[in-house]
Amino acid sequence: MDVAVAMAGFLVSGSWVLTVTGAEATYFLAAIGAGLAVMGNAAASILNRKPRVTTAADRVTLIRAVLVACFAAATIPALFGGTGPAMPVVVLGGAAFLLDAVDGAVARRFACASPAGGRLDVQTDAALVLVLSCAAVPVVGPWVLAVGLMWYAFVAAGWIRPELKRVLPVKRLRKVIGAFQPFALLLALTPGVPGGIGMAAVVVALVALVASFGRDVVELETGHRKWTGRRRPSTELVN
Repeated sequence: MDVAVAMAGFLVSGSWVLTVTGAEATYFLAAIGAGLAVMGNAAASILNRKPRVTTAADRVTLIRAVLVACFAAATIPALFGGTGPAMPVVVLGGAAFLLDAVDGAVARRFACASPAGGRLDVQTDAALVLVLSCAAVPVVGPWVLAVGLMWYAFVAAGWIRPELKRVLPVKRLRKVIGAFQPFALLLALTPGVPGGIGMAAVVVALVALVASFGRDVVELETGHRKWTGRRRPSTELVN
C-alpha cells in the first residue's frame, strides 16, 4: 500500500514539477521514466522483504525517494538542454538531502530500525547522489559521474567478489564522507556560487569517496584473509 501511494505520489508531483519548470514535451516521457527508475528501485527494496512490511521510518524514506524521483525527472530536460537545473529544482534536491536526517531519527524514536530499512535508506542516498552527479554534468563536466557511479560500481564488484558484500562496522567518518557528496554537488549546482568553489568541493568529494571506498575494500579483503579456513562470525554475514 505504501509503495503504491509513493508511486502515485511521484506520478502526480513529478508531472506537476515538469509542467511548472516548463519542460518540453519531447523530454516528458524520458523524464518520467527516470523518476520511475528511482521509484522502482525503492519499491523493489520493499517488495523483496520477508515479511513485506513498512515502518514509519520507511515511509519517510519513501517520501525522500519521491523527492529524488522528481529531481531526476526535472534533471532530464536540463541535461539534454545543456544547462544546469534552475534554483527551484536545486531546492527540491536539497529537500531530499536534508530529509535524510529525518528517517534515522524516526527509526530511533519509534524503535523501528532494521537492516531492510537501512538498505532502503542507503539505496535512496545512492540514487540522490547519482541524480545530482548527472545534473552537475553541464556545470562541472562528465567526470563528475564518477561520484554518482562509485557506489553502484562497488555493489557490482560484490557480485564478482562476494567478500565485498560483508557487513562493515559503522564508522562516523564514512557517514561524514557520504553526507558530503550530495552537499558538494548541490553547492556546485546552486546558482550564484562561484564555479571555482563548486568545482573544488566536488573534487574534494570525489577524492574523499575514492579514499573511503579504497579503505573499505582493503578492510574487507584483509578480513577475508583472516577468516579463511575459519567459521565466519555471525556479525559478518551478508544480509
